[in-house]
Amino acid sequence: MSQQDNHNLFKEAYARYAVAIARPLPPGKITFEQFLAWADEDTLAEWVEGEVVLMTPASLNHQRLAGFLLVILREFVITHDLGEVLFAPFLVRLPEPLKSAREPDLIFVAKENSPLLKPTYLDGAPDLVVEITSLESLNRDRHVKFTEYEQAGVKEYWLIHPDTRDAEFFQLHDGQYRQIRPDEDGVYTSRVLPGFSLKLDELWEELT
Repeated sequence: MSQQDNHNLFKEAYARYAVAIARPLPPGKITFEQFLAWADEDTLAEWVEGEVVLMTPASLNHQRLAGFLLVILREFVITHDLGEVLFAPFLVRLPEPLKSAREPDLIFVAKENSPLLKPTYLDGAPDLVVEITSLESLNRDRHVKFTEYEQAGVKEYWLIHPDTRDAEFFQLHDGQYRQIRPDEDGVYTSRVLPGFSLKLDELWEELT
């Protein structure tokens, strides 16, 4: 993908965000079903404890990293017939007792969990969630969503930090996340995607 293509994607994302913030937010708390009726496929928003939380538009570096990860993850998953890789905006309604519907940057849903996929959202926990952080989202992604995804049973959680060129990888063991560090060559090996490895140097090459 060229720099111009990435720039156009960023402009489109910002345009969608501008439309979203121009729309009046629902008054008070609403149900998940009311949120679905209010939102559309271009809405950059999450549903948290009955309230609508608007998301900020993605940066150019965010788009580049998301595009790179989408390509390599989708190619691997399709080649090995493992399931499906989806990207934002696509809602994930976390299971009860959590009252959240999040829009992760990328998710992987294994074949055996495909019945959870609905026409406009995933009704349950993905097998893998990838969040690309920003200064605005770091605390939410690293703490609030971390806890939610852990409680929901998301088996693997990747946090990609373009501002510091760092990444954190967590795998669920006995209901709690354990951080798994890349090896001495900077290569992370997934547990949810057997045989898949991510070389961080190649990831950072996508950044400006």
